[in-house]
Amino acid sequence: MGLFDKLAGWLGLKKKEVHVLCLGLDNSGKTTIINKLKPSNAQTQDIVPTIGFSIEKFKTSSLSFTVFDMSGQGRYRNLWEHYYKEGQAIIFVIDSSDKLRMVVAKEELDTLLSHPDIKHRRLPILFFANKMDLRDAISSVKVSQLLSLENIKDKPWHICASDALKGEGLQEGVDWLQGTLRVILL
Repeated sequence: MGLFDKLAGWLGLKKKEVHVLCLGLDNSGKTTIINKLKPSNAQTQDIVPTIGFSIEKFKTSSLSFTVFDMSGQGRYRNLWEHYYKEGQAIIFVIDSSDKLRMVVAKEELDTLLSHPDIKHRRLPILFFANKMDLRDAISSVKVSQLLSLENIKDKPWHICASDALKGEGLQEGVDWLQGTLRVILL
């Protein structure tokens, strides 16, 4: 660590690093969201399904995010729990146009919330009700009801309607997450 880095740390100018888990069923838009949050010169043009997980980084005005983009395919979901202890926040992405798998998303969320490494921690959870641009999409309020988010009493949470392809709703969510994390981490 160089002198400038040490000085920045002492003065509180260095951005705090936060580990975030990005979870949700396959094809919900997790990778597209994370890609859109990176600076435009670092964004990938072709998004492919995540196998296992990938690690991405992006920065906001006060935090440096390391995001673990976890595959949502059924055979990989059991790997999520190996990263719970490292996570300081969760981004949970829901395909708001996939009504048939909303029950599966709720089951995965319930399993996540009841896991011993998550249950007793005050981790903020940002929900993206994604794919709002699609004709069959249901509102973020309806997604919230179907996932019973009102039952989450011990963790700060927020839901945003989003269209990851256009980037709509993403900044609102990240602003909420950044503000919530700054309160928790201080």
